Amino acid sequence: MSIMKQTLAAAFLSAAAFLAPSQDAQAQAAPKGVKNIVLVHGAFADGSSWAKVIPGLQAAGMNVIAVQNPLTSLEDDVAATKRAIALMDGPVLLVGHSYGGMVITEAGNDPKVAGLVYVCALIPNDGQSATDVGAAFPTAPGNAEIRPDAEGFLSLTRKGIREHFAQDLPMQERDVIFATQTPWATKATVTKISTAAWKSKPSWAIIGTEDHMVTPPLARAEAKMIKAKTTELKASHIPMVSLPKKVTDIILGAAREL
Repeated sequence: MSIMKQTLAAAFLSAAAFLAPSQDAQAQAAPKGVKNIVLVHGAFADGSSWAKVIPGLQAAGMNVIAVQNPLTSLEDDVAATKRAIALMDGPVLLVGHSYGGMVITEAGNDPKVAGLVYVCALIPNDGQSATDVGAAFPTAPGNAEIRPDAEGFLSLTRKGIREHFAQDLPMQERDVIFATQTPWATKATVTKISTAAWKSKPSWAIIGTEDHMVTPPLARAEAKMIKAKTTELKASHIPMVSLPKKVTDIILGAAREL
């Protein structure tokens, strides 16, 4: 090779090395966070309880599935949630509201789950049931309005929805929630989880300061137990309906941190 060719080759290699990003630079440039979000509703509800949150998540580029839990047993609800997780291509942020906190604490052990967001949720420790979670705290006001039927399912009275579940919504909206509620199997309240996923996954918690179902003292104790990044909102038990933009922003923040 001539001197000129050697010089040109060396210059080319030097320029290529300068222009090509280093492995460290490539790692820094790689997008952070997860793009898949699975939303898990609680008792007396269905997937439409996330209807005001989903558009904001989708507008931010997230892939979203709202699970339709049958509420027939904890096992059935965990299975429904795991089917939704399986449909996602990549890591998942799992979000649970109310009793949905029980579901995501069990289903969150799925290896695809990268993090957990609890929204006014029941958060169990290993081997706890929904009734175990709040046993050390005064009974929530809304619990007095839960009624069983002859088939072993629970529903909230109209008063329960209006005054304790959704009291910060317009009355017409409260009455729609009452009319469309999904009864909750009594046996789901006493079934214990196995291993709490929050012990191995980063967690976030949203607390409603006007929550009459999962009361603030209980919610704060839960958040402290799991060392969650916690946000308190002046809201009823369903802030994803009454304050959807704030809940959406918290979920997106969690997704971007993972």
